[in-house]
Parts: sequence; C-alpha cells; structure tokens
Amino acid sequence: MAIPGRHVEALRACVIFDGLTDVELQAIAANVTEHSFPPGHLLVEAHGSAGSVYFIGSGKIKVSRLTNYGEETTLNVLSAGNIVGELSVVDGRERSARATCIEPTTVYSLPKNDFEQLLNSNTIVARNILKELTSRLRQANDNIVHQLEEQRKATEIRLQKLQQLIEASKIVNSTLDLDKLLGLILDAAVKSIEADRGTLFLVDDIKKELWSKVLQGDNMVEIRLPVGKGIAGYVAETGQTINIPDAYSDPRFNPEVDKRTGYRTRNVLCMPMKNKDGKIIGVFQLLNKNEGVFTRDDEQFIDAFSAHASVALENARLAQEMVSNERLSAVGRMASTIIHDIKNPMGTIRVYAQVMKKKSGNEEASKLADEMIRQVDRFVNMTQEILDFTRGVSSMNIQELDFEEVMNSVLDFIEKDLTKNNVQLVRKAEFAGKVNLDQDKLVRVFYNIASNARDAMPQGGSLTVRTIRDNGFVKIEFSDSGTGMPEEVKKKIFEPFMTYGKKHGTGLGMSIVKKVIDDHKGKIEIDSVMGEGTTIRMFLPTP
Repeated sequence: MAIPGRHVEALRACVIFDGLTDVELQAIAANVTEHSFPPGHLLVEAHGSAGSVYFIGSGKIKVSRLTNYGEETTLNVLSAGNIVGELSVVDGRERSARATCIEPTTVYSLPKNDFEQLLNSNTIVARNILKELTSRLRQANDNIVHQLEEQRKATEIRLQKLQQLIEASKIVNSTLDLDKLLGLILDAAVKSIEADRGTLFLVDDIKKELWSKVLQGDNMVEIRLPVGKGIAGYVAETGQTINIPDAYSDPRFNPEVDKRTGYRTRNVLCMPMKNKDGKIIGVFQLLNKNEGVFTRDDEQFIDAFSAHASVALENARLAQEMVSNERLSAVGRMASTIIHDIKNPMGTIRVYAQVMKKKSGNEEASKLADEMIRQVDRFVNMTQEILDFTRGVSSMNIQELDFEEVMNSVLDFIEKDLTKNNVQLVRKAEFAGKVNLDQDKLVRVFYNIASNARDAMPQGGSLTVRTIRDNGFVKIEFSDSGTGMPEEVKKKIFEPFMTYGKKHGTGLGMSIVKKVIDDHKGKIEIDSVMGEGTTIRMFLPTP
C-alpha cells in the first residue's frame, strides 16, 4: 500500500522526529491516519483515556484546562509540527487537559501502542520527546506567570475602583442640600472614570422630561429635554447603556451642541441612574475619556456608583420633606388657631358691613361696605387656603366655564388694586373657549401672582397678561416690568416659605399657586431677569 507523500512530509516537519531517516519516517507514516477538523472541534477531552497521539500538519490547537469555577485557562497554543496528547501515553495516566481546534486543522493520529513502541525502540524520538516536554513545561510556566500577573493587575485595578467608589460614596453622603448634592455626584462620576466633563439629568415623572442645571457664564441655567429624545432621553426611556467610542462616526450623536459651544466631543458614555427599586431616576452623560475610550470597567463603576448616588438623593429629599413638613405643621397649627379665633369676629364684621350697605342709602358708603365684605372674604379664604395646604387637603370644584369671562372678571378685580399702586394692566387675550377649572382657586392664583408683580414694582410699571391656545392647553402669561429675581431665588420660588423682597407674607403663596395648577393637571414655569422683570407662565388643559 502506497504511503501518501504528504504524510511523510508532515512527520518530517514534526519536532519529535527531527533526525530520523526517510526509511524511519516512512515506517511511522504507515501507521498514521489523516484527519481534518473545523474550528471549535474538541480533539482531546480532559480526564479521558489515551487512545492516540496527534501530529499537527496544519492549523492551530489550543491546550487548556477548566477551573473549578468553570473558567477556561489556556496552557498553550500549538501549530504545525507539534504533537498533541502525548502526556497520558508517556505517564500512563488519564488526560489532564483538553485540546481544541481554533482554526481549520489537519492532524495525523498514531495509535497509543505504536507510539509506545516507538519510544522504547528509538532513542532519538525519546530524546526529542523529552526536549519537547521540557520546552512545553517552560512555556506553560511562562503562560501561568503571565496570567497571574494579569490577574494581579486586574485585582489592583478593582481594588482601586472599589476605593474610588468608597470615597465617592463618602462625598455624596456628606450633604443633604439637594442642589449641592447634584454637583457632588456629577463631580465624583467625572473624576472617578477620568472623563473631561459631564451632565447629570434627573427624571421629571410628571412632565416626562429630563432636567439638569448647567453653568452658562456665571449663572446656573436649567435645561430640559423630553424623555426619549437624544442619547440621554433614549437611555432614560430604555434603561440601556450607550457607550460611543467615536462620537462623530455614530449617527446617534448630534454635533449641533459642539458647533454652538466650540467643544469637541470624542467619546460618550451615557448610563441610567436607578434607585433601590430599579426605577430610572436620572441619567449620567459623560464626555471624553482623558486617555482612550470609556471601558467596561467604567460602565461597571458608574453602575455601582449610581446606587449610592440614588440613595443620597433620596435621603436629601426625605430630609427636605421632613423639615418642610415640620414647618408646614407649625403653620397649620397656627392657621387653625387663627381661624378659630377670628371666625366669629370676621363673621360679625361681614354682617355689619352688609347691614351698613342696606341702611346707608349712600353710594360711596355702599362701595366701602362692598370692599369690606370682599376683604373679609379674601382674608378668611386665604387663611383657610393656608390651612388646607399645610394639611395636604386638595378639594376641587371643577366646572366647565367660559375662560374669557373668568379672565375678564379676574382682571377687572385685579386692575383696581394695580391702579392704586401706579401699575398699568395690559390685556392681550387671544384665547376664547371652554376650560374645566375651579374658578375660586384660579382667581386666588391669578390674584397672588398679580400681587407679587405689584410688590416687584414699588415705583409703578406695567403688568401684561396674555392668553393663547397652545397645543391642547391655554397658556396664560403674567409679565411684569419689575425688579426681577436672582437665579438662586427663581429655582426655589415654588418651595414653601420662600420669600424675596417682601417684609410680609407667609412664603406659601407660590407653593399654593403651583399646587393649584398641578391639581388642574397643568404646569407652571417662570422666567426672570434681574432689572428687567419676571414672567409667570401657566398651562391649563383644554377639553
């Protein structure tokens, strides 16, 4: 039977047959069998018995072992001219490793008995096997040492990240001031993963928006974007992590912000911030890794850090609520006492005013009596409103009303008060239609806003009231030409007990205003510039 020449040539290239004659190679080749295997084929399994040894003609084979934890450790990668599966034949024990083809591979198998006979009869082969085993042992040692070094580096990096996480957690738990906390969280995230800059967005569940505060010049400006829009909006909506190594080659990146600011974004890491219940409460958007791109380790760090950050945010909110609730409780107790003490006297004054109006027969006295009745009612209603607010009571008397009539009635009432204070009322009503609202509460809202505008114009000025239809809402704007307010006041204007430039008042007016608008399923915004004036903008849904 003719022996294929490729068998002999393959054996000639094998290191353990170095020094053998052609006659000897042909004798060995007569006992081998050629096999071809695809990538991924398991040639030898660990813990099995040896039936053959294999000589690699072409391709590559990985020799590896599985740890007790199921992890695969590579011991060697063998190519053409190497032998596989010889150890169990030499020492007579079961196989200690597995051999897997990692590319299309051709091998030549020699039965165990023939290989043992070859070792016993040919000293050259025996010596070559010994040299090969020694070389393999050295290489395996080098591989193991290299892997240990890599594991050591990885462990040191993990320990460093853990220390960074601990330090970052200490920082974000160092304050209960919500605005300061947001800055600390973002700063810790940026520094920990060596980003150049970033933005921390929080989710507004009511408006379905993301909001954040960014520094523009010397002022902090609030920015908002809808959930689902842009990279941050997509992350807030889906909870997915987006890691973009090259921003300008990714269609999801919008370069318009770079064009406006002159900043050059290279890479982006955008990740959700979740609370302990897994709910998305914010989004980290981090830009430009100092060196290279954002890695999987960076993602894992932000993921772990976000859990600590969300707890710190929750603690800050709870602390603010506790302080606010305690103050509201104190005001509620005071309001309850006031209402109890003044109910009878106010009722008496109101009755006397009605009697005076009927008996006076004088037009001027009648007007004064009407004003007394109006002011008594306003005082009682305001006190009751404060009491309801402090108790969390929210009773609504919603009716479908002609909005234009309601506004004209309110503005007629407001105009009298403004005229006395040299403030001109400018009416720009463009909306006419039906709106579902509680008229009494909306009247108090508009009066409260107009009163604040009046106080902001002690030397007089103008208050412009606009109404217009706006995408399913009626938009109402109160714009004054007053003193305006600084940014730190504007951002807290709807918080309880917040007052600015007033020596009187409870500091609950704008909090009550916001609650009334919220109860109407509407929304309220504020724009203000120091020295130029303030605009309060409200949106009420239309049927």
